[in-house]
Amino acid sequence: MSFSGLSQALGVPLLTGEGRQTDTQGFSSVSLDSREISPGGLFVALRGSLHDGHRYVEAAFAAGARGAMVAASAMEDPSLGLLGAAQKWKGFLLVVEDTLKGLQDAAGAYLKQFTNLLTIGITGSAGKTTTKEISAAIIGQEKSVVMNQGNLNSETGLPLSVFNVRSHHEVGIFEAGMNRRGEISELAKVLNPRLALITNIGTAHIGILGTKDAIAEEKKQIFSQFTHNNTALIPAEDPYRDFLAAGLPGRVVFYGPSSLKGLGACRDLGLLGTEITWESKTARFGLPGPAMLQNALAAAALASEMGLGPDSIRRGLESVKPLFGRGEIFQGRTTLIRDCYNSSPESARSALDFCDSLDWPGRRIYVIGSMLELGDSSAEAHGALGRRLVSSKGDMVYLFGEETKAAAEIFESEEKGIPFFHTQDMEHLSRALNEYIQPGDLVLLKGSRGCALESLTKICLGEDHVL
Repeated sequence: MSFSGLSQALGVPLLTGEGRQTDTQGFSSVSLDSREISPGGLFVALRGSLHDGHRYVEAAFAAGARGAMVAASAMEDPSLGLLGAAQKWKGFLLVVEDTLKGLQDAAGAYLKQFTNLLTIGITGSAGKTTTKEISAAIIGQEKSVVMNQGNLNSETGLPLSVFNVRSHHEVGIFEAGMNRRGEISELAKVLNPRLALITNIGTAHIGILGTKDAIAEEKKQIFSQFTHNNTALIPAEDPYRDFLAAGLPGRVVFYGPSSLKGLGACRDLGLLGTEITWESKTARFGLPGPAMLQNALAAAALASEMGLGPDSIRRGLESVKPLFGRGEIFQGRTTLIRDCYNSSPESARSALDFCDSLDWPGRRIYVIGSMLELGDSSAEAHGALGRRLVSSKGDMVYLFGEETKAAAEIFESEEKGIPFFHTQDMEHLSRALNEYIQPGDLVLLKGSRGCALESLTKICLGEDHVL
């Protein structure tokens, strides 16, 4: 896409230091960080709470940027010298009202060029990234797939990911995350997904939206660009299934264990994952636990809806490897379940249910960090988590973070129960855990990303363990 083509698509001026110009040369990449510019790239100057990207436009040009997207209001600030920088470095300026919206609109315009690309949008309270990765593993057996890297699913991360699409790609699988009201609708406008899937409706980010009803309303916006040609995939057993399906144009598919054609028995293999029978043949899906199985079934539903063959679905399921902090299993001086990329009331309960269900000969040690972004419901949610922990099969519970005080209070109210340790100091937690654990223990690390519980990995596995 040339700068001229982008300015026409957005309906905004394209300037250099000499005034309005035309351009037939395309940009090679898009970046929000002047330190990460590639030669020939487009720099988008975003305004944040700490930094104003417009102050780095000249640095971006100096690093090789061919153009910059800037706000019209910044053009009026002589101290920024944007026209002078463009003239000095023979670069282009795309002048928009708001650079965040400009980035999203640019990504949408870029994506529209790929008329043969099947776009898939995935959102939900939990399991988005894992479902995306499993979907890519399955669909990639037959199609050329592009997707967000990692969890680049935000108001900026998803648009940047869209610019990775190339002409040879046949399917684009993009997850859409949410940190504020209205974000899913914006991302759906960028993607205009032909198929869109919701993994579940839970309480993650309830501190932002306030209620599960509001979360469901926001997640439903992944379908906001739908016409009669689109397909929505909705979890059949979610309490919000009827709300999510109501009033949607296009086709609605409910997916789940009882509604997936081709799905046979699923046999729990404990830490080894699940044996899934698909079209009378078995595949071993290596990510353990019911939550991971639900993600796998969501991905299989997508693949089935696209018409992929059963052999491709089985091969894809068997090829899946765990992502960082999402149900990883390690063997060292203990057996470690590292599930600490994120946490919510639903995912914490699921992790505990799974650990309790294991036929384990040794001790079970549960290291539980705070569940963040729960807002006014935090104390109640952590209290409920404390009650679940008290009734668990854990031999020792470590609670980490200020929010887990509510869980600690539940333990303190019990006359007899599981021994526990509460701290807000990672060094204290590390020392206490190191003194307690012994070979043969099962250790669960479960907490929100901000707790950084992965720093306990070497203590659990042994200093000489190589990951």
